[in-house]
Amino acid sequence: MTGISKSSVSKLCKDIDERVHAFLKRPLTGDWPYLWLDATYLKVREGGRIVSVAAIIAVAVNTEGKREIVGLHIGPSEAEVFWSDFLKDLARRGLTGVKLVISDAHEGLKAAITRVLSATWQRCRVHFMRNALAYVPKGQNTVVAAAIRQVFLQPDHAAATQVWRQVADQLRARWPKLGACMDDAEHDVLAYMTFPEQHRVKLHSTNPLERLNKEVKRRADVVGIFPNEDSIIRLVGAVLLEQNDEYQLQHRYMQIEGMAALATPIIEEVQPLQITPKAA
Repeated sequence: MTGISKSSVSKLCKDIDERVHAFLKRPLTGDWPYLWLDATYLKVREGGRIVSVAAIIAVAVNTEGKREIVGLHIGPSEAEVFWSDFLKDLARRGLTGVKLVISDAHEGLKAAITRVLSATWQRCRVHFMRNALAYVPKGQNTVVAAAIRQVFLQPDHAAATQVWRQVADQLRARWPKLGACMDDAEHDVLAYMTFPEQHRVKLHSTNPLERLNKEVKRRADVVGIFPNEDSIIRLVGAVLLEQNDEYQLQHRYMQIEGMAALATPIIEEVQPLQITPKAA
C-alpha cells in the first residue's frame, strides 16, 4: 500500500479550506432573534510557545424556527475588542433582528452585545449555578441549589423576580457573598423569562451547543496541539459544516408560535419587592 503524496494532501487541505471559508463567510438572510455563543479552548503553537485560544462557535435560530451555525472565531475570549469584531462580522454578513444572546459571562461580551447588536444578554443559567454554589460548602450545595431552582419554576418574569429576591435574602443571612452574587446576576440570569414561554426551555443556557462542543473537542483531542490558527479553523470549520448539514435535515428547532411576539419589545416593569419578616 502506497502513502498519500504531499501534493494530494495539499490539494485535499485546499479543498477543505475553500469549503469551510465559503460556509463561514456565507451571507445570512432574514432575522435571527436568538443567538448562542460558546467557547471551546484549544492549544496552538504561537511564536515558539504553546498557548490556549478560544474557538467561539455561534449558533442562531431564525424566525422560521430553524437552527444554523452562523460563525466561528478564534482568539482571546476575555477581550471586548475580540467580541466586538466577531459580532460586527456577523452583522456585516447579514445577521439582523437579534433579540437575545445566550452565553457564559465572558469579560467584555455584554458591552459588545449592547453596542453592536442592541440585544439583551442572557447569562447561561447552568454556569451561573456553578459560580453561585462556589460560595457555599459542598455539603450545602444540594439545599442551596434546590432553593435557587424554585425561581425557575415560576410562570413569568415578575414572579421569578419576586422569588429570586426572597431566596437571595434568605441565603445572604448565612452566605453574604452568595447574596451579593445573586443581586448582581438577577437581571442577566432571568432575562429569558421576558421572552415567549414556548421558547424559554432552550433560551436559559448554552446547553443547546453542548453536543456540538463535545464533537469539536473529540476531534481536536486527536490533534492535541495545533500548528497554527488556520489548522484550527480547518478542522473545527469542517465539523461545523458537517453538523450544519445535519441541522438542515431536522424539523424546526423552536416553535414558530411566539415568533410574532418578538416583533415588539417584551418588557415587564418589576416593582421593588417589600419583604416582611416572618413571625417568630
